[in-house]
Amino acid sequence: MERGLSVLLQRCFEVNAHIWIKPAVWVFAFVGMTVVVVNRIMATYTAKHRFVQMSARKIRPFADLVRGKFADEALELLACYPNRGARFIEKVIHSAVENAKDQRAPRPDELEIVEIRVDCGPMAKRFRPMSRGSSSIYLKRMSHITVEVG
Repeated sequence: MERGLSVLLQRCFEVNAHIWIKPAVWVFAFVGMTVVVVNRIMATYTAKHRFVQMSARKIRPFADLVRGKFADEALELLACYPNRGARFIEKVIHSAVENAKDQRAPRPDELEIVEIRVDCGPMAKRFRPMSRGSSSIYLKRMSHITVEVG
């Protein structure tokens, strides 16, 4: 199958097709207006934590730290950090692994983090009183964490 896949990709490059490969999910080849589904590589399992009471800016460094690693390795790595952001990422990765076990994944001990995203959520606006009767606005930011293992 890999030989056939490489031949197809080579032909697509010859006719100026656009190739889009999402890691560990699907391989698509766009030839003009035609979409060719080449191969389904492996199943993925997703977990989300929405409306986390922490800004995405504080969580993203931990997402970058574990992106592309195996799930058990990522959990061991995050356990070494005292930050709340690491705890949130750790819980979502653990939930994604448990989802995979629940859906009868073939090898749950060899799951790899395919995609991890930390998106901005809604912001709650609060007012703080200032001098001379004025006030200033500060934002309590939230975020959404999405982890996909496969």
